[in-house]
Amino acid sequence: MSALLTCDVVVVGAGMVGAACALYSARAGLRVVLVDRGAVAGGTTGAGEGNLLVSDKEPGPELELALLSGRLWGELAGEPGIAAAVEYDLKGGLVVASSAEGLVALEGLADGQRAVGVEAVAVGAGQLHDIEPKLAKGLAGGVLYPQDAQVMPTLAAAHVVRLARAAGASLRTGCAVTEVLRTGAGAVRGVRTSEGEIHAPAVVNAAGTWGGELAALAGTSLPVLPRRGFVLVTEPLPPRTVRHKVYAADYVADVASDSAALQTSPVVEGTAAGPVLIGASRERVGFDRSFSLPVARALAAGATRLFPFLEGVRAMRGYLGFRPYMPDHLPAIGPDARVPGLFHACGHEGAGIGLATGTGHLIAQVLTGKTSDPDLDLDLDLSPFRPDRFPEEGL
Repeated sequence: MSALLTCDVVVVGAGMVGAACALYSARAGLRVVLVDRGAVAGGTTGAGEGNLLVSDKEPGPELELALLSGRLWGELAGEPGIAAAVEYDLKGGLVVASSAEGLVALEGLADGQRAVGVEAVAVGAGQLHDIEPKLAKGLAGGVLYPQDAQVMPTLAAAHVVRLARAAGASLRTGCAVTEVLRTGAGAVRGVRTSEGEIHAPAVVNAAGTWGGELAALAGTSLPVLPRRGFVLVTEPLPPRTVRHKVYAADYVADVASDSAALQTSPVVEGTAAGPVLIGASRERVGFDRSFSLPVARALAAGATRLFPFLEGVRAMRGYLGFRPYMPDHLPAIGPDARVPGLFHACGHEGAGIGLATGTGHLIAQVLTGKTSDPDLDLDLDLSPFRPDRFPEEGL
């Protein structure tokens, strides 16, 4: 085992959220050690699509966090070389409705989003093909969200980790946390890992789908569950064949659903490299990594309903991942009142890539004792994200 390390904060989990926590904490002047039992982006991040969305969020604390995160992603993308390195694409999202009733509901959601700062542009049926020429005919209309963006998630996590290291953070991969060390009074004093002990007065749980396991190592609980999702990847197509992230209005309802059963709703988007990504499915089946042909067929059928030209395009592969699901669909962000020195930054479900920057910024604020950031002109109330908001008997 290596010699004992001493620092200000240990961040557990080198996915996108953990990378962002390490970056903003290091830039705030803290000595940071980022640890992961696997590789950078080896979990949920590596199985994501890289979406940075406001369009799929109802007014409330998650949307506020998404707006903050979007601004921070824009700032990161403005740093030399970062936008190209992470394939940052402010391409916008288009949500479409197939019926008049669905369009009314979609426009009602957009009205609420506009009231809190979201750009949402109503699109009539006759305008849809100006925005997406290959879209199916006969749709009732939609809403365009210019603030929606995309990154390549594994590249994004890797480059944010690189920026964190440039700011002084240390990285330990292949380093499994086996215990959260605590004082006699119960406060955190570091972690024990497969490579030795790391002493610190603060530990950030950014373990994603395994956040509940890390909480248990600290003697507390967090009701994080895996929610499986599949993505199909097509053969490379010419650039901007699909110009935006395009999805059906019922996708928003699926995201907010509490059901453990399989749900699919069509989501289609192009990538900088050419392939089109096709989703989205959701189901709670534990950590079952079995490939499901019925799910793949459902995704393909939904995609061709939105974009009929895809019937003639080959799907080259499919992959799956596990979103860190929380019962109220809000992540746990901030200090755990039950264990002094333990902080959580997990449970973002399918929005972790997009919400990572805001989460990392807020964690750094809490760790350094700041309550606001006048440069961002946005004070975000962390109380809805309180890690101890769930009753113990319900876990």
